Amino acid sequence: MILVPAFTFILKLEEKSARATSIFCILPMVIASSFFYFTSSYIELGTGITCAIGGIIRRIYWLKTFKKVIK
Repeated sequence: MILVPAFTFILKLEEKSARATSIFCILPMVIASSFFYFTSSYIELGTGITCAIGGIIRRIYWLKTFKKVIK
């Protein structure tokens, strides 16, 4: 929550670069915790795959709708 403001104000990065850098900083933690949760059987693959597919479909629908609004 504080990475983007810290990168923009302290390190004087542009907002887009600050967001990308903060995602890059969080990525190793997400990968490591996902590995530990998966090996401990806390992740329900069926639910996760269903949510991922739904998110992809929603994104495609949003992009098609947004292109119509711009034109």
